[in-house]
Amino acid sequence: MIREAIGVGDTEVEAQEDACRQLGVETYEAEFEIIQRAEKKILGLFGGCRAKVRAYIKATPADAAEDFVRNVLTAMGLENINLDIKESEESGVVIDLSGEDVGYVIGRRGETLDALQYLTGLVANHVDNSYYKVTINTGDFREKREKTLEILGRKLAFKAVKTGYKTSLEPMNPYERRIIHTVVQKVNGATSWSEGENLNRHVVIGPDPKAPRAQRGRGGRGRGGYDRRPKRNFEGNENVDNTPKRAPINEGDGTGLYGRIDK
Repeated sequence: MIREAIGVGDTEVEAQEDACRQLGVETYEAEFEIIQRAEKKILGLFGGCRAKVRAYIKATPADAAEDFVRNVLTAMGLENINLDIKESEESGVVIDLSGEDVGYVIGRRGETLDALQYLTGLVANHVDNSYYKVTINTGDFREKREKTLEILGRKLAFKAVKTGYKTSLEPMNPYERRIIHTVVQKVNGATSWSEGENLNRHVVIGPDPKAPRAQRGRGGRGRGGYDRRPKRNFEGNENVDNTPKRAPINEGDGTGLYGRIDK
């Protein structure tokens, strides 16, 4: 992706500086093409023209992401937010926001921050028409949110095993739903699945119908005991592991918030 601007000045140097001001970069960061050289007036009265120069820079996906975030924050009237940009081949670009007004960017349970990250990803992906990962965070908000979801998922999974009832969670994006699914898979006797469409898609946690149910009554120790008799298969062999094998549910192919964004 190429960003360009046409600068005009009494000299070529002034024209270059004018074009760079429009791009918001220094002269050493841009390349130039002379469109028209400056010509002096004849006898100081006739003819003559000002210099015209084209300045251009090759913008990377990270540049496009940074510019988009800055423009959005400016449009929101949030002037007291700083951007810390870190780019790598493995994680793409990580934009960390800090400042007094950062709470307005987070929104309710991170919904505004998620939306900004999603839109920024779309912009960055259009630069080279290829997938480029964008992460927008503020402090350790996303880490805290992930920990909260893990605790919630584990708690509701144990509740489903104990009560035999299912629980529906609030709508979440694919990244957060995947966190819940991963945690629930680690609780024997519980399972999870997604229901709903688009913005209403949410996780449901309930008892796993394929898991062996604890039997109460004579087989246990007193009232409410568990059946501890050894399990037998159809040939009469004991100690057979009947625990169902479950693979984690895939929510968005593991590429980050909202899944992969192509073009």
